[in-house]
Amino acid sequence: MGYAVKELAALSGVSVRTLHYYEERGLLVPRRLANGYRVYDAGDAARLQQILLYRDAGMALADIKDLLDDPAFDAREALRAHRERLARKIEQTEAMMRAVERTLANLEKGTAMDDAKRFEGMKRLAVEENERLYGEEARAAYGDAAVDASNEKVLAMDEGQWESAEGLAEAILDKLAEAVPTRDAHGGAARELCAMHEAWLKMYWPDGMYTREAHAALAETYVADERFRMYYDARVEGGARFLRDALKAYCAQ
Repeated sequence: MGYAVKELAALSGVSVRTLHYYEERGLLVPRRLANGYRVYDAGDAARLQQILLYRDAGMALADIKDLLDDPAFDAREALRAHRERLARKIEQTEAMMRAVERTLANLEKGTAMDDAKRFEGMKRLAVEENERLYGEEARAAYGDAAVDASNEKVLAMDEGQWESAEGLAEAILDKLAEAVPTRDAHGGAARELCAMHEAWLKMYWPDGMYTREAHAALAETYVADERFRMYYDARVEGGARFLRDALKAYCAQ
């Protein structure tokens, strides 16, 4: 069974232009007939599904290609991992829905929700989500005491500190998008990015925990761990590797 490009586009919900772009990038290359027409087989359709799943997860196209072309790639394991990511998204969405419903109920009753309780719920949700996503690895790397102290530091933040930390996290992504095109992990934009990243870490890490060695070690996980890599690469392609290289240079000074 084969599909013409328009048929696969209709089946998958992506545009013909997108399929052509994936072909140009070497992601999805169909067989060509003698007349030059493209023909996609069942294997191509399955590969397209994987591409779309990983794009939905925020992975850069270059990384998707590397992953799918890896001889060790296991489609079943990849689907299980994606199912886990979707489950975490559902949990987070449901938690936010509960927060919205509580706030809406207070508004409809004409009663004001206590700001401290509202803010406390946001912080606790962030801590719980971080534990679900990274808790096991963080406790193995830094120990229970350090992770517990970090969680306590987050829960002790006042609203101004919380907003500053959230704002700095977004500013780091903006600076990363500015620095990557320079291709200079030692340049001025890279150094500014790393200084911002250091300040952001110190907002969350317990006092006295930060060292340049610990920062450099963390930077390696931004490439080694798919979750971190997707987070940074979603803002700018190659962002995780650039940040890792910039932090290695910064921490070696």
